Amino acid sequence: MKLLPVLGLSLLLCSGFAAGYAAPQHAAERTDVNMAYEEKLNLTNEWDKTFAQSNKVTHSKVTFHNRYGITLAADMYVPKNAKGKLPAIAVSGPFGAVKEQAAGFYAQTMAERGFLTIAFDPSFTGESGGRPRYMASPDINTEDFQAAVDFLSTNELVDPNRIGIIGICGWGGMALNTAALDTRVKATVASTMYDMARVNANGYFDSENTEEARHAKRVALNAQRTADYKSGTYALGGGVVDPLPADAPFFVKDYYDYYKTERGYHPRSLNSNGGWNVTGTMSFLNQPILAYSNEIRSAVLIMHGEKAHSVYFSRDAYKNMINGNPYTDNKELLIIPNAVHTDLYDGGGKNAIPFDKLASFFNTYLK
Repeated sequence: MKLLPVLGLSLLLCSGFAAGYAAPQHAAERTDVNMAYEEKLNLTNEWDKTFAQSNKVTHSKVTFHNRYGITLAADMYVPKNAKGKLPAIAVSGPFGAVKEQAAGFYAQTMAERGFLTIAFDPSFTGESGGRPRYMASPDINTEDFQAAVDFLSTNELVDPNRIGIIGICGWGGMALNTAALDTRVKATVASTMYDMARVNANGYFDSENTEEARHAKRVALNAQRTADYKSGTYALGGGVVDPLPADAPFFVKDYYDYYKTERGYHPRSLNSNGGWNVTGTMSFLNQPILAYSNEIRSAVLIMHGEKAHSVYFSRDAYKNMINGNPYTDNKELLIIPNAVHTDLYDGGGKNAIPFDKLASFFNTYLK
């Protein structure tokens, strides 16, 4: 009998099939994962980004599917006059944003520096598929990054051995989670990152890190589940507050300045509009995403603004990532002087994003 990996064997045993093992179907027989089964998405053809279009790259819309059968929409940027198989980078984030905002800006800029890039909308958001809308999942959203790697690995323009990822804000944490799981990812950048599990469980600045506070959240969220089921709809939690209260904390003002102004507003962005479902990020409350970050062997650059309210996420993530990890020579924490959280979305008008540093990092590790 052919032996399975431990995981596969345990699944068979739990399923009651220990008596024998049938070999997997050949790829030609696996029509359930055929590209023809991808959902037809309604994609915008006109340029509707929050940043100007570059004449140094070629832009197109692409789609790909994840392991759960959800079709994802992406913008692909290819350097003009590029030759041979290219190194590639998949970009997503911030959490609640769309690819027409910061992710696309990163992707286009890195394409100008010689990388084939895609900026994608996660499942349930933007132009991507997934029903209901405006839900998040530590599992499915990590899978979204892996699905992007699937797409790039099989693209005829890409060298499959030279693939990296960039995660922004909440997707910085997802990027680290992906790097801990996907050995095809050779280099990862987490920019102005949030640990979405930590902030949901502990509140901002860990101010709600008690059993009592978490219990109160669970009570409220489960009451909302009952209300949603009765109504047949999902209540939205609201995006960035508008109008902005005079006494709003600085980080709320920082978000308002990006998501609610011409600088970064986009009609499909959750943060710019109605926000996630109230229960949309519920599973993050007790599903930590960075448990094995100190087993990442590939290269990682974590960068954050010195003045960002969220900088503690990156400082702690880096500390935990290198704790007991024998692969630290390719790990770096970069703190950018005087930069706030959203400065690393689009530069904040002061060129805060060190794109030359990013290009050097990826050129070093995507060899």
